[in-house]
Amino acid sequence: MSITNEYELTGMQKVSEAVAYTLKEMIHYAQPGMTTKDLDEYGAKILSGFGANSAPYLTYGFPGWTCISVNNEFCHGIPTEQRILQEGDLINIDVSAELNGFWADNGGSFIVGKDINQHQNLVDASKYILEKAISNIKGGVKIADIGQLMETEAKKRGFKVIKNLGGHGVGRSLHEEPDELLNYRNRFDSRRFKKNSVVAIETFISTSSTIAVELQDGWTMVGNKGGHMAQHEHTILITDGEPVILTEMNGILN
Repeated sequence: MSITNEYELTGMQKVSEAVAYTLKEMIHYAQPGMTTKDLDEYGAKILSGFGANSAPYLTYGFPGWTCISVNNEFCHGIPTEQRILQEGDLINIDVSAELNGFWADNGGSFIVGKDINQHQNLVDASKYILEKAISNIKGGVKIADIGQLMETEAKKRGFKVIKNLGGHGVGRSLHEEPDELLNYRNRFDSRRFKKNSVVAIETFISTSSTIAVELQDGWTMVGNKGGHMAQHEHTILITDGEPVILTEMNGILN
């Protein structure tokens, strides 16, 4: 969406606060021995406290309130009572919601407990790349140039990017134009970021794979060549200068 007045800005700030606070609290709450269902229900209560509605449930009938992916699962993981978090697991939580007709999206990957499986470099690379990408976005910047920056920074660190996942416009629905804000340079993409528009910028940084494929459950995605992936995501408002990070409260870049 493009923000044209104070009402729209306030609406986006409120829903962004709801998803950001929920993500932050879920990351703090996660610990070994807990099921992903427990973690999801905890997040659902926080969203409900804001009066917000789960976006994946509302939009797609997703079987959970948030997406929680563990280890080799890249994204859209279904929270279940069978999945018990273990020390050193690489977890991704994606929280998106609707509140009063406005929608926002954010996510983050982190390690539960101690980094016994050496995932921290991947997580740190994803954070760094998101921060650098956002700092380079303003009205008029080519979308493909940000994709190139993301892939270049990933390669510098020995990682790859997932080519069939990307960020997207957000605001009056979960996915809007511009869609396919990819983590690499699409040379056929001549689009530019527009001032006053709202987008969800997200990284998809991986160890081995370049394509995400769907499992038989119809939701969960894993890598075409296995390995692990880290994702970090902010909803931002584009300006003539530094973007306004609407979901900054989640603290994912700290």
